[in-house]
Amino acid sequence: MDAKLKETLKAFAKGSGKLCVLTGAGISAESGIPTFRGPEGYWTVGSKVYHPQEMATHHMFVRHPEAVWQWYLYRLGVCRKAAPNPGHRAIAQLEALFADRFTLITQNVDGLHLRAGNSPERTYQVHGNIFFMRCAMACTQAPFPMPQEVPLKEKDDPLTPEDLRLLRCPGCGGMARPHVLWFDETYNEAHYRFFSSLKAARETDLLITVGTSGATNLPNQVVSEALRRGAVMVDVNVEENPFGRAALSSSRGFFLKGKSGVVLPEMVELFRMGL
Repeated sequence: MDAKLKETLKAFAKGSGKLCVLTGAGISAESGIPTFRGPEGYWTVGSKVYHPQEMATHHMFVRHPEAVWQWYLYRLGVCRKAAPNPGHRAIAQLEALFADRFTLITQNVDGLHLRAGNSPERTYQVHGNIFFMRCAMACTQAPFPMPQEVPLKEKDDPLTPEDLRLLRCPGCGGMARPHVLWFDETYNEAHYRFFSSLKAARETDLLITVGTSGATNLPNQVVSEALRRGAVMVDVNVEENPFGRAALSSSRGFFLKGKSGVVLPEMVELFRMGL
């Protein structure tokens, strides 16, 4: 971390500017959660193998709801077994340090930020949360927690009648769906804090992007809005990526190559030195 960035972070802490953190799959990979766009996400239904981008769709849920739920319950098990890592905990510490000056936008559905200590009010889960579900028929828009009784599943475990009973809307009794943004759906404010995220980007003075390369639309808009405002941008990633290049294209941008669990705690200490 060069001297210019160190001084920038300490100066930010002394001021009154707003901080926005945007996280992607990279930070959760450090907790052992795969992206599920690779081999882990491939799924067999009958005699056909489906890609993750096919499984995570409303179209597939309408055609094969039980298969989609099997896939998500397997993913749920992976997320339940994972624990927040030092990168997650550092971001929770940033919220504790900056309070109302802080906003977290996460693409991750694993709930690890909340388990690390970030508040639901300042955490915009723009792709949803796998630990929640909502009515598939939209009798209500509100998501509700996944029942604790829902069992962990291995890849070949079928759904039981008891599983299907638990995966129902408590309001109308119809089938529930995972509270996640599917590939054939669009962002909205009610479920995925679309406009809130853009507002945070337009108001931020410092944007930290962590473990994301901008494969989806909203994160790209967040970065564009922050850079348009003239915010300082710091990208943290284990490899070079479009967001790192976007940061370096700005006179107020920095790219830190490394694991979030190492880099972010160092940044927290620099912020504390400036307070």
